[in-house]
Amino acid sequence: MTWRIDCDVHNAVPDISALFAYLPTRWSDYCVEHGVDSLAPNYYPPNMAFTAKPEARTGEAEPGSDAAVVGKQVLDEGEIDIAILNCLYAIQPIHNEDWAVAMARAVNDWQAAHWLEVDNRFRASIVVPTQSPERAAEEIHRAAENRGFVQVLLLAFSEMPLGRRCYWPIFQAAAENGLPVGVHPGIAGANPLLPTGWPSYCIEDYAAASGAMQSQLVSLVCEGAFQKYATLKVVMLESGVSWLPSLMWRLDKNWKGLRREIPWVNEPPSTVIRDHVRFTVAPFDGPERADEVLRLVDQMGSTELLLYASDYPHWHHRDAETSLLRHLSSEERAKVTGGNAAELYRLDADQVVR
Repeated sequence: MTWRIDCDVHNAVPDISALFAYLPTRWSDYCVEHGVDSLAPNYYPPNMAFTAKPEARTGEAEPGSDAAVVGKQVLDEGEIDIAILNCLYAIQPIHNEDWAVAMARAVNDWQAAHWLEVDNRFRASIVVPTQSPERAAEEIHRAAENRGFVQVLLLAFSEMPLGRRCYWPIFQAAAENGLPVGVHPGIAGANPLLPTGWPSYCIEDYAAASGAMQSQLVSLVCEGAFQKYATLKVVMLESGVSWLPSLMWRLDKNWKGLRREIPWVNEPPSTVIRDHVRFTVAPFDGPERADEVLRLVDQMGSTELLLYASDYPHWHHRDAETSLLRHLSSEERAKVTGGNAAELYRLDADQVVR
C-alpha cells in the first residue's frame, strides 16, 4: 500500500462548553464562574492571514473545529489516507495543576468522541499536563488504551528544557505504549519567547520559533533521554529542516571535545538524531533549486527523517509538493508522503476505510 499521511493537522475546540460533558462538575462550574470561555492559544491571531487558509474559514466556526469540514478538505480533497491531529488548546500553560489535569483529560475524551469515532482516518495526539509529569504519564497510559491516539504532544516553549529528567516520566510512558512524542511550537511556560527576552512583534516570534525547537532537540540528545529509553521517538512538528545539517555538525564537533560531560551519549549526536528524531516538512524552509534541495537531503543523511504535513489550517509556508517532493525519486517521495509515518506510528492498512 502507498500511504499518504498528513502528520500535522490542527483540530480546534469550538468552545470551552464543548468540553463540559467530559469535565467533572467542579471544573465546568469553575469555568462558568470565572468567565473562562476559551483556552484557544493566541499565537495564531484569529484574523491574520497565516492563521488559516481561506477555505478553512467557514462561517463563524473556529478554523479546524468541524470534523466534517476538516475531513472533506484534508482527507477527501487532499487525498490523504490518515491525518494526525495535534490539538493546540492551551492546557500546558495553566498554572493550576489540578485544573490542567482535568482539562487535558477532557480534551482527549472530546477528541476520541468527536474526531476518532467520526472518521477512522483521523488519528490524534494525546494532550498532557506537563505541569505534573507523573500525572501526565497517567494520562498517557489512560488515553493510549484507545488505539486512535498515536502520539504524545508537547510544546516547545516549556518551563524547562524538555530533556531534563523531571520530564522523563512522560517519555517513559510514551515509550512503554509505543508512542512517539511530538514537539510543536507553542507556549507552555512563563519564559520569554526569545533567549534575550520578549519580542515586540509577532514576526519576531515566528522568525525565531525554530530556535526553540533546536534548543529542545539539543536538550533531548544531551540529557540522555534516548539512551534511557531506547525505543523513544520524537517528532519535531512545524520546526523547519534547513537548520538540521549545521546543528548536527556543530553538535558532533563539540561532542568530540566535551563528551566526558555527557558520557551516556556514546555515539555521535547526529547518529542519535537520525535514529530517534523525525521532522515534518511543513513549513519546508529549504532551498528551491533541485540541486540545492538534494544537497540538503544528502547532508541530513536520509529522506527517512522527513514526514509529510500540511499544517492545516495554517497558511504560512510553501507547499511541500512543489518545494521538496517533486525533486525526489519516486521511492523517496513515497517514504516522505507516507511510508516513514506509517512505520513510525505503526499504522495498519486494514484499519483504514479509503
